[in-house]
Amino acid sequence: MAFKIIASQCTACGACEFECPSAAIRFKGETYIIDPKKCTECEGAFDVQQCANVCPVPNTCVKAA
Repeated sequence: MAFKIIASQCTACGACEFECPSAAIRFKGETYIIDPKKCTECEGAFDVQQCANVCPVPNTCVKAA
């Protein structure tokens, strides 16, 4: 599985982009997106997902269904 960003909640602050160890996050349109093919859920790098950890809006970076 991968994580995704809830576009309607994203403030486009950019904090997540620089914290992602797999470079899976990029700016597209008016929000950030996570490339599910690159997202590793920070497995092997961190104990918690860095996008969700640094995001100022709770529950914006969530596990994709």
